[in-house]
Amino acid sequence: MKVATMAAEAQQLTVPTEAELLQGQADLWRHSLYYMTSMAFQCAVKLGVPTTIHSLGGAASLPDLVTALSLPPAKLPYLRRIMRLLATSGVFAADNAADVVTYYRLTPLSWLLLDGVAVDGHPSQTSIVLAATSRHCLEAAMGLSDWFQKDVVASPFEDLHGVTLFDESMAKHDPEVDAVFNEALASHDNSGFLTVLRECGALFQGLESLTDCCGGDGTTARAIVEAFPQIKCTVLDLPRVIDNVPAHGVVNYLAGDMFKSVPPAQAVLIKLVLHHWSDEDCMKILAQCKKAIPSREEGGKVIVIDIVVDSSSGPTHEAELLMDVAMMVMTNGRQRDETDWSEIFTKAGFSDYKLVKKLGARGVFEVYP
Repeated sequence: MKVATMAAEAQQLTVPTEAELLQGQADLWRHSLYYMTSMAFQCAVKLGVPTTIHSLGGAASLPDLVTALSLPPAKLPYLRRIMRLLATSGVFAADNAADVVTYYRLTPLSWLLLDGVAVDGHPSQTSIVLAATSRHCLEAAMGLSDWFQKDVVASPFEDLHGVTLFDESMAKHDPEVDAVFNEALASHDNSGFLTVLRECGALFQGLESLTDCCGGDGTTARAIVEAFPQIKCTVLDLPRVIDNVPAHGVVNYLAGDMFKSVPPAQAVLIKLVLHHWSDEDCMKILAQCKKAIPSREEGGKVIVIDIVVDSSSGPTHEAELLMDVAMMVMTNGRQRDETDWSEIFTKAGFSDYKLVKKLGARGVFEVYP
């Protein structure tokens, strides 16, 4: 009887039209070949195409690029195909002069790929591209179906390579890739913080002390002190990070483990850290942050800056979901919507929070003890 019912329901399904099936086939090609866009993107970054276009005054023809990049002239038609794809996907813009010569220009995306150039507080993001498209990450993603069939807790990355993404042992496993990953982490964490200071500066007004948890080389802490000189900033990070930071006297550095202790301060900043960790680990980290600050009446708070998945399918929604799957593949973390964040704050022992502002995919939270 059940089989007959299912058969009857199947007969009621609406069969796609021929036009819809043809579009479906095109979509199938697109999804199956998305990695070609990623590889073309990586190729352009490794060749230095964005920086070259910038150095040529912001517009470059294919012959200009071939000459400036010292490529064999025979590669021009192949470069045309790569640039055509990347222009279609928004990495570059293309225009025609008298319908003869195509000139390629930078878009907001490729402005972020200029070597050694920070654009309005956004450091070069080339290392993020190289890390995300590295063999280590691609191989981990390629093993997803096998990973799903294993009863393992480790991420696909750790399960495959035997090391975690930012673990100290990664440096021994592959020093060159470890350097790229850490550079990518630093540029990712520091990107856009000047916008936070401009848009959410009230968060830091009146503070006397602040601990930047996992603050890396102190770029963010130095920006805070420059904007608010009265704040005494301490940067907490692992010994292998702190030991490599040159002394400059602007902020204090402390080597430690955020799971064990966070240096006391009126406020703790934890920026683009928690999405690398499971909910349970986030609660442990936040519990240490809560111990480090005074009561809410005394101005105590934790400032959390992290990705907030927007369920309204806004302009950054697909990027947020891609980042979520990336966290699943490469770490034990995930991207969270506001409800997820609220639950974690509550379970970590905080009394209340406020989502101060959403800046692109990132949310700026003020969390109260």
